[in-house]
Amino acid sequence: MTELLPCPICQSPYTYELESLLVCPECGHELNAAVETPGNEGLVVKDSNGNILVAGDTVVTIKNLPVKGISQTIKAGTKVKNIRLVDSDHNIDCKIDGFGAMALKSEFVKKA
Repeated sequence: MTELLPCPICQSPYTYELESLLVCPECGHELNAAVETPGNEGLVVKDSNGNILVAGDTVVTIKNLPVKGISQTIKAGTKVKNIRLVDSDHNIDCKIDGFGAMALKSEFVKKA
């Protein structure tokens, strides 16, 4: 389990994740978890147009992508919400409706 940062305003150690935000229950401060969470330093992921992606972004596929193990493909123009960035060959982890959990290469998506 990853360790969450304390609140930068009141220093409360009880922050929790809510979608792509870190929320402090004591003072109500919200901050972007993708930028503030330790462990994301140095990981820069760019889409096919050169835009920098961050965790929680929404992207759109730019071409039909075959899925290994099934006969269906992910169609060009499929919107993928709330991505997670990882340091590997397929550097985007996500869930796609109708397919489930997937790993995508950032060169086949563009920022929505």
